[in-house]
Amino acid sequence: QVQLMESGGGLVQAGGSLRLSCVASGNTAGINGMAWYRQTPGNERNFVARITPGGHTDYTDSVKGRFSISRDIAMKTSYLQMNSLKPEDTAVYYCAVTAFSRVVWGQGTQVTVSS
Repeated sequence: QVQLMESGGGLVQAGGSLRLSCVASGNTAGINGMAWYRQTPGNERNFVARITPGGHTDYTDSVKGRFSISRDIAMKTSYLQMNSLKPEDTAVYYCAVTAFSRVVWGQGTQVTVSS
């Protein structure tokens, strides 16, 4: 019902910036939350940032002060602005939304930070 398309990943040097985008399509009226997660090979998918319908944001400690999540008013697009990137930020980043009490995941976009 809801599909997510992520973009913006790539290779960047340490200290650089990237902006990830997530565009939702389909029955987007049911989306009531947006978030970003990341995963490295052999590890669990970990929470990075989220934004609530009321605009409240939350971040995992390791990205506070460096990453910023935002969204459009329609809850159709979310962004993850990543500044001061570190090699340990290297991962596949996944957009996620909550829609009709279900979690929908994007396909993931690779972020690689070189040292």
